[in-house]
Amino acid sequence: MLLIILLAPIVFRRLHVPHIIGLILAGLVVGQHGLNLLARDASFELFGQVGIYYIMFLAGLEMDMGSFRRFARQGVGFGVLTFGVPFAIGLMVAHWVLGYGVRSSLVVSALLASHTLVTYPIVSRYGLGKHGSVVQSIIATAMATFGALLVLAIVVQQQRGGGGWVYWLGFGVGMVVYVVAVAYAFPKIGRWFLRRNEDAVTQYIFVMAMVFISACLAMLVGLEGLLGAFLAGLVLNRIIPHSGPLMVRIEFVGNALFVPYFLIGVGMIIDVHIIFTDPGTLWLSAWVIISALAGKWMAAWMMQRFSGGKTWDRNMMFGLTNSHAAGALAIVMIGTQPDVQLMDAQMLNATVLLILVSCVVSGLATGRAARTLALKTTEMERNRGSYHGKCLTAYAYPQTVDVLTQISIMLRNPTIPDSLMGLSIAMDDDPDDALRARGKANLAEAKRIAAAADVTMSAMSRVSSNVAQAIVHTMREVDAGEVIMGLHETKEGQPAGNLGVIAHSVLSATHREVLLVRLQMPPGTVRRIVVVVPAQAEYEVGFYKWLEHVCRIGEQTGQLMRFHTCGDTGYYIKEYMEHHHPSLRIELFAETGLGKLLQRLADEVNADHLLVLVSSRSGFISHTPVINTLPAVIARSFAHTNVILLYPDQWGDPHETLSVFAPNGQSITQRQLQFEQWLKRGRGNVAV
Repeated sequence: MLLIILLAPIVFRRLHVPHIIGLILAGLVVGQHGLNLLARDASFELFGQVGIYYIMFLAGLEMDMGSFRRFARQGVGFGVLTFGVPFAIGLMVAHWVLGYGVRSSLVVSALLASHTLVTYPIVSRYGLGKHGSVVQSIIATAMATFGALLVLAIVVQQQRGGGGWVYWLGFGVGMVVYVVAVAYAFPKIGRWFLRRNEDAVTQYIFVMAMVFISACLAMLVGLEGLLGAFLAGLVLNRIIPHSGPLMVRIEFVGNALFVPYFLIGVGMIIDVHIIFTDPGTLWLSAWVIISALAGKWMAAWMMQRFSGGKTWDRNMMFGLTNSHAAGALAIVMIGTQPDVQLMDAQMLNATVLLILVSCVVSGLATGRAARTLALKTTEMERNRGSYHGKCLTAYAYPQTVDVLTQISIMLRNPTIPDSLMGLSIAMDDDPDDALRARGKANLAEAKRIAAAADVTMSAMSRVSSNVAQAIVHTMREVDAGEVIMGLHETKEGQPAGNLGVIAHSVLSATHREVLLVRLQMPPGTVRRIVVVVPAQAEYEVGFYKWLEHVCRIGEQTGQLMRFHTCGDTGYYIKEYMEHHHPSLRIELFAETGLGKLLQRLADEVNADHLLVLVSSRSGFISHTPVINTLPAVIARSFAHTNVILLYPDQWGDPHETLSVFAPNGQSITQRQLQFEQWLKRGRGNVAV
């Protein structure tokens, strides 16, 4: 099995065949209907079930929740089409062409209307999980699967002579209770557990346990376990950062073992001999395959026409929703049970052929559409990011290595190589080299954490008589765009109320972005991000750079971002979000001043929030006297929460740092009037 999982993708890649199709065909070759090298025993049943649950779980886990809300309406519409169109075609073909009875025709229609996200790993490899057509297809998959299984349950209950109103009332109540319980309890349990257990193996086992508990509960209330795994992915989405070590482990194990097991197991049940030995099955298979392909393609075409999408959007939706596997197998197996007998052996064989053809067609369509979309959606200006330099993280204490590394992974520019660097500095008067040994241990731990997230971190250990000078010299040497440091604390682990000598010296010696971080929990488990922005921050050259960094944290955590701005800064934040991060959930609040705002936020910001205070160096346009008191305010009012004190890029003299230019020749005064009108329409508090 491991040799097949290893060699099949390599061989078929040389033949320009998607690896998913290669694994299915490899299963066909080595299975009982091929060379009979492997029997489809209980291990394939178990691992295959885990594999399809994994696919559905990853689909929910990798979904960008902002995109989910943004495309929810279109996704529901596509779900109605991709279920209704194949269902109607299947009903007509099964009843009028193939001569099935009403109940059997309904089951056949449900089989054709269902589909499985077999080709989703192709999309995931291209990083297109947030694209509109992909999100719509995932939502449509959940709807089509639920609709098909609901029709199957109704027909089977009627066939068995049951299914009264008491049964359906219990089913409806159980389903509602299950969804509400999982959506409410799982995120709370997940945050509580992940904050208290940092062991990698323990975290992974916990997440998998949550997935199968959700699937088990779904089956207990009468739903399919696939839907339970998908729901678990959705509710755990926001507590598992998409670029964090835990996410990498989840994807790695699934794509390396369980998903290939499922695909090979699908190939092993395909019997191509029936094409040559049973003309009746061939005739039936032809009608089933044509009806399924035509129904799914028509649904994607209609969705493209209604939504004004492009050709590649239609191809992507068709590729993702055309493959039949787990859902079709479940329906046909239930339909052929002795106490049901709504399907015969010929329909079972036709379904197996449908799985083969639909998976091959879907793999080709999805692969082609994914390549096209990857080229169409890549914009060179956005791909380069806000700055090309490295993200430098300075480590001092072992207890801060984990959170500082996780923040640096979120902030780094993922489009440039070797974008992450760790630094430790030991004093040259250290007699027994204890500080140097601790620094090397910190760097080794940071590199291990980064490697677990599939990120390469280069490390540098320095010996110097001045820590601040060593940090600044390293920034210049490696061309670092920003430096991340721990916020100055007392010996008791509380904020010291001042920047400290090292941070103050670094801020004075460099005008590049500096982030002083104090986190009391993993950044992926925060529930809200609160950003406080001073007036006229948009005039600093580093405005869009720090805004992009904050947005990266928001994208990784999937949490609500609440911006408190002064003046007309909110207009530029809103404009940037609409163009570059439309899927992020943000709220904009116009404030009159920082002093009263900070007093109010002391009661509003909770221990599981992340507070980002955008500061400014003295002498620059956005600097005010209140900013000088921010370290003391943190120690007095925000010692209980997670804080990032951010100093943006500020280069040149204050009057030369204007970074906002009005488009279309408008003056700044005209832009201010537009912003004031926008605030009046939104009454000062605008949710975007």
